[in-house]
Amino acid sequence: KKKTVSFSSMPNDRKINSTAACISLMLEGCELKKVRSNSRMYSRFFVLDADMRSVRWEPSKKDSEKAKIEIKSVKEVRVGKKTPVLRSNGLSDQFPDECAFSIIYGDNYESLDLVASSADVVSAWVMGLRYLVSYGKHSPEAPGTGHPSLRTSWISSVFDLADLDKSGRIPVSRAVQLIKALNPGMKTSTIELKFKELQKASERPGEEVACDLFVEAYCELCTRPEIFFLLVQFSSNKEYLGVKDLLMFLEVEQGMEGVTEEKCLEIVGKYEPSKEGREKGYLAIDGFTRYLLSADCSIFDPQHRKVCQDMAQPLSHYYISSAHSACLLEDNFWGRSDISGYISALGLGCRSIELVLWDGPEGEPVVYTSPSAASCVPFRAVVGLIDQHAFAASAYPLILCLVVRCSAPQQRLAAQCLRKTLGDKLYLEPPNPVASYLPSPEQLKGRILIKGKKLPPSCEDSEGEVSDEEEGWELARRLGQEDREAPEGGGPRRVRLSRELSELVSLCQAVPFQDFESSRRGQRYWEMCSFSEVEAGRFANECPAELVSYNKRFLSRIYPSPMRIDASNMNPQDFWKCGCQMVAMNYQTPGLMMDLNAGWFRQNGACGYVLRPAIMREEVSYFSANAKDSLPGVPAQLLHLKVISGQNLPKPKGSGAKGEVVEPYVCAEIHGIPADCAEHRTKTALQSGDNPIFDESLEFQINLPELAVLRFVVLDDDYIGDEFIAQYTIPFECLQPGYRHVPLQSLAGEPLPHATLFVHVAITDRRGGGKGHRRGLAGRRGRRVREYTSTKATGIKAIDEVFRTATQPLREATDLRENVQNALVSFKELCGLTPAANMKQCILTVSTWLLHSDSTPSVTLNLAEQYPPMEAQGPIPDLLRKVLTAYETMIQTSRTLIESADVVYGKLIQAQQAGMDFHKELHRIETKEGLRGRKLQKALESFAWNITVLKGQADLLKHAKAEALDNLWQIHNAGHSCGIGRNGSASPELSRLRAPLEPIPE
Repeated sequence: KKKTVSFSSMPNDRKINSTAACISLMLEGCELKKVRSNSRMYSRFFVLDADMRSVRWEPSKKDSEKAKIEIKSVKEVRVGKKTPVLRSNGLSDQFPDECAFSIIYGDNYESLDLVASSADVVSAWVMGLRYLVSYGKHSPEAPGTGHPSLRTSWISSVFDLADLDKSGRIPVSRAVQLIKALNPGMKTSTIELKFKELQKASERPGEEVACDLFVEAYCELCTRPEIFFLLVQFSSNKEYLGVKDLLMFLEVEQGMEGVTEEKCLEIVGKYEPSKEGREKGYLAIDGFTRYLLSADCSIFDPQHRKVCQDMAQPLSHYYISSAHSACLLEDNFWGRSDISGYISALGLGCRSIELVLWDGPEGEPVVYTSPSAASCVPFRAVVGLIDQHAFAASAYPLILCLVVRCSAPQQRLAAQCLRKTLGDKLYLEPPNPVASYLPSPEQLKGRILIKGKKLPPSCEDSEGEVSDEEEGWELARRLGQEDREAPEGGGPRRVRLSRELSELVSLCQAVPFQDFESSRRGQRYWEMCSFSEVEAGRFANECPAELVSYNKRFLSRIYPSPMRIDASNMNPQDFWKCGCQMVAMNYQTPGLMMDLNAGWFRQNGACGYVLRPAIMREEVSYFSANAKDSLPGVPAQLLHLKVISGQNLPKPKGSGAKGEVVEPYVCAEIHGIPADCAEHRTKTALQSGDNPIFDESLEFQINLPELAVLRFVVLDDDYIGDEFIAQYTIPFECLQPGYRHVPLQSLAGEPLPHATLFVHVAITDRRGGGKGHRRGLAGRRGRRVREYTSTKATGIKAIDEVFRTATQPLREATDLRENVQNALVSFKELCGLTPAANMKQCILTVSTWLLHSDSTPSVTLNLAEQYPPMEAQGPIPDLLRKVLTAYETMIQTSRTLIESADVVYGKLIQAQQAGMDFHKELHRIETKEGLRGRKLQKALESFAWNITVLKGQADLLKHAKAEALDNLWQIHNAGHSCGIGRNGSASPELSRLRAPLEPIPE
């Protein structure tokens, strides 16, 4: 007698959409694998007794009275590999995390470890058991009987409104429209099929449906099991979330800070559909689903929807959203020039637009990028359009990159047009000769900068010769004009430039690039170079550190290779990782590269400017774009991503799929520095309809979070032709933790109505340098040699002596942080939680165990002390004893960290500042020491490495102290709210505890 349960909405399958359905499955019983401590697994048939007081299994060597667990003895039900037995190395790879669960029971906190055939079966057992543990003592009768639920009453009231003649029946067509209105995105055919199925089962065919059948159809169609399961986890009554339940969910699971009961009531008022629920402050399954789908619960952090970065840094410290031939709507050489492309690029926040000026037939310049003369656009019209739309999406400066291919008389007309049309918006002030860096975007708000060639100061005529740019000649060749300006005997092309156009160029003077050494010695901050992607790619591979260093002071623009005649895009990440600010994209060409660009520039209010990582801006810092591991002083992070389900997925466009049903799978991709680039995929959800369940956990290590982008791609396994279904791209820094919906987009970046992915996001620190060790997740944590970050010898004695003083503080800083980190992971594991859990969850878990025991709490938290001890009252079981020991270790290591951090921090900063004192003298010392060539390069690299390590490790220590203080605050807060705290409502030290979360001043 084997039964399985599925969450699939296929007509023949069983669907779990209420606690009653879970319990009826448990009453019928099913086969599960029982895991022993010796790592062996045995198949057994598990069943819930008819009186719902015990779970039994058979066959068993024990007598039937012993082969059972009483519901009242259950302390906790854990999902996943959360006990030592399930985490043991012998088993961890034999079954996925989502197919395992454990029942913790009895006064000794024993665990019954089980593995099911699918995540659906686990969900049903866990949901049912949790319900019985909460209510088993009070309601042994089957759930769902008696008083109608909030939900049933609300759906019935909706039916009554539609029952115009009060006959108790409504036409099927109206019933279908009602459900479609309540659940936008659901297919009409799916709803019609459900009514036919229920009418057949109840032997009531016809054109009308009664209220009970309507309620049943709605509940079956509109209950998302994975959300119902979540509600049951947090609900204190298993049918809806009260205000306290919702507050707990938002704080503990969603990572929201400062949530109040008023805020929770506001959410209930906004999303709960039933009047009774709104009045009583209850959020039932439909309201909870609506809230999770809303913009208020988006995966994208709302702080990033507006400008949130420091906009007062020099212009060269930002990535700038840049377009290459933005006016094109089709491809480079066979497309048509269309003026609307400029509007769309500016509307997307583009801040750098390229204009190639050609001689026009009417005596005034034109812009065109197609060999057909008929497809050109008058320059005047383009400038008028730019004047109208320049600052519609962003107030920050717009850079117009002029590539001049027209004669001097037409250049004069172009210059007059720019002055007349753009007026005061044009930035014409000469550069400040005493400054070292460009002005900031904040200082240049509302201004338009012209990037172009400038006549040399020695030229006093109305026009002169300047070297030409490579860009734009591919088109000239196709137009048959390539030889017009060809120089004799090779060398760079020369072009005539009028003084009027030259005078419009101020802060973005285009100059040819020679080499990095020449730039370091002679380039002025207002001069900038353009590189073809081939040339820039070579520098990025061969000398990435020099390119990063160059980009600290100067703007660089990367344009696509002329070989891209199909207007395809280069990968902007290849150049962002080296600090290149302006990577020119073909905005009209959708696909992965444009997704990365569009997603990336969303993170600062879509204003077209994104501040580069500090490690790329600081004057002295070591950064290798091609690093294969974590970077000195940058805390690597682990992204734990659970892809749970998909909603309303469309069929791939233009596909010749075999059937109506898509068989989707999800790829999660990380794009960033080479050490971070990775891709994981879920299994394919077979025959899953439009709402597949994936329930799969993926994990990524991110070494440079500030440069990482996460892209979700949904693809169809059952396709002939195009497999693409949808995508969404989000910068790592914009991810919100917790349960979130991902709003899917089409290939062109347009929103797909009602198409979403439901995911869970958790981010944990991977501290202490070295490779990311999978601690506490899949295998037991093995002993590992602690890796210490150290300084490197420069070969200059006086400098090396200064850095040597930091050796001991660097070791101390690593020990302080790692000791706390290890203690935290051990404590979380013993609580049955993952390293991604927060301290509040740990304390709440321990309190739940204690509240489920018949005796009074046997463990209390003494909140009168700043470092609250967890104290046992009388004898306690072995598991609790281990938890207390782990808690004590965590408190002691945290205390040592908090009390020692400032002194160690001071020593690190002192060594860093002493090192920086040498920086200005560095070239003099190099000459004196006779360093040159490779030795000089090595000395400079080691010096930058040391400064970066000291600053970075000091910052890591500062953050670790802030986190340790925050953990103490969470302990006080949770201890008070869950009833195991004693001695006062909260610690008198609390207000003092919260204050030092501000960074330690540098």
